[in-house]
Amino acid sequence: MIYIHQSSCISPQLSFPVPDLSRLVESSENQMRVVEPGNYAIPASVLRRMGKAVRIGVGAAIPLLKWAPQAAGIVIGTANGGMEDCIRFLNQIIEYDEGMLTPGNFVQSTPNAIASQMSLLNGNNAYNITHVHRGLSFENAVIDIAMLIKDEPSLTYLLGAVDEISTYNFNIDYLGGWYKKESISNLDLYLSGSEGSIAGEGAALFLVNGISRSAIACIDAIHTFHGKKPDLVFDQLRQFLDKYHGHEKNIDLFISGENGDSRLTGYYEEAEKLLAKETGVARFKHMSGEYPTASAIAVWIACDIFQNQSIPEHMLKKAPSAPEMKQILIYNNYKGVQHSFMLVSKV
Repeated sequence: MIYIHQSSCISPQLSFPVPDLSRLVESSENQMRVVEPGNYAIPASVLRRMGKAVRIGVGAAIPLLKWAPQAAGIVIGTANGGMEDCIRFLNQIIEYDEGMLTPGNFVQSTPNAIASQMSLLNGNNAYNITHVHRGLSFENAVIDIAMLIKDEPSLTYLLGAVDEISTYNFNIDYLGGWYKKESISNLDLYLSGSEGSIAGEGAALFLVNGISRSAIACIDAIHTFHGKKPDLVFDQLRQFLDKYHGHEKNIDLFISGENGDSRLTGYYEEAEKLLAKETGVARFKHMSGEYPTASAIAVWIACDIFQNQSIPEHMLKKAPSAPEMKQILIYNNYKGVQHSFMLVSKV
């Protein structure tokens, strides 16, 4: 079990430094870009050299590292890292004919730059790794942490996921049909009935260990799989609940990764078939947009719900019957191929 003690999130919503999820920030041009804080608490000389992915990742991590200045490890999931800086550097190779290139763009462009900057700023020489597995990057980071905690439950780790909207990735996914052709607001995302979603980005970080005392929440179980058939989701979820949960009636809330893409709605409908009538259903992609590690935002939202025992009205597809949220099931689907279930409970 992974116990979450502190969490931090920089997202397209008002989530940092003090969360206010009751107010919904509207998207612009089919994109949901993060609301960056005015003061990052990062030295100016370092901040001005940081790419956006590194900036929001380190910015979200700094408050947590104050609680655990010498974490036993930093484990980050990202699908693309600082892709925007990578493209800038590659363009400079052509523009300057391989002459005087800007090293900053190159240094900030690799996926592991986010985790490495966290360790450099904090003087942390412990375990440091970045998982890059497209839509299961965060989930693989969680599995890594679960194995570390099983060996040493008392050690505290920094776990998280970061991804940004880059011009390159946005254009590739737009041409691939993963973003909507028509202009749409996130306020109407689930009513569109068309193919594609809206682009998103964000950074969600957690301080975790194997000790339940004073924890906010616990990730009880995680399961990932690949497949294109919607009925596979039904079978996999049934096996997941039988193995880790015992009975679906005890699930108070189902957080669905539904993203407004008509091609993916069937997957989430298959999952909802297994839910008891008392279980509430909430959606979050209208808050974050679609991106590979959006499931990390869902875990952060679950923590916020446990702490406040309140679910923003705009998230609800179906209100839960339980007066208190004690157990939440998260299902995320990336491009109809990569799937993950996470069972999160209140401590």
